[in-house]
Amino acid sequence: MKIAVDIDSTLHHYWDVLSEAARERFGIELPYDEQLQWGVTRLKDEQLACVIEATHCERAILAGRPYPGAVEALNRWADGGHYIHVTSHRAEACHDATARWLEKIGLQYDELYCSYDKVSRCSEIGIDLLIDDSPKNIADAVERGIAVATITHPWNEDVVAEEDVIAAADWPTLAARIEAALTPLRRPGRTGQIA
Repeated sequence: MKIAVDIDSTLHHYWDVLSEAARERFGIELPYDEQLQWGVTRLKDEQLACVIEATHCERAILAGRPYPGAVEALNRWADGGHYIHVTSHRAEACHDATARWLEKIGLQYDELYCSYDKVSRCSEIGIDLLIDDSPKNIADAVERGIAVATITHPWNEDVVAEEDVIAAADWPTLAARIEAALTPLRRPGRTGQIA
C-alpha cells in the first residue's frame, strides 16, 4: 500500500507554532479552538505569508515535536513493506531542513515532497491513503478515490462528518482505526495487525 502523510498539524501540532509566530510578529492571538475554518481570518494574507515563512525556517522545522505515536505507526507500516510518501504544503526550499527533521525524529520514508499541489502528486504516484488535516486536500483526495485519514481539528470537523474519512483525536487511535479499516494493513485473521 502507498501511504502519504502530511506534516504540519498531522505529524506534529503546528497550530501552536503558527499562533506563537503570529503573536510575536503581529500581536495577534490565534486561539486553536476558534479556528473553525481552513483560512486564518485574523491575519491579512501578507501577515499569514510572513508567519508561515517564519514557521518554516530551518530552526522552526528542526524544533518540531511529533505527535505521540505518529512516528511509531508510520515506521510500523514501513517495516510492513508499505510505501511512505511524506508530503507537505511547504516551499521547495524547505525540503532539506524537512529531510533533516525526519531523520532527527527517526521516521522511515520513501519520498519527501514539498509542494503546493500535493493531491495531484498523490494521484500521479498512485497513493492509496492520504493522512492530512486540510479540508480541501481531504475533499480533493476523496473525489479522486484516495482513502483519507486525519487527526481531527476544529477546522476539519465538518469535512470529516461529510466525507468518508477515518479520523481520531490522536495518533494511536488513528493508527488503530486505519489498520482496522484498510485490509492491506491487516494480517489475515489478525485484526489490527500490520501486514
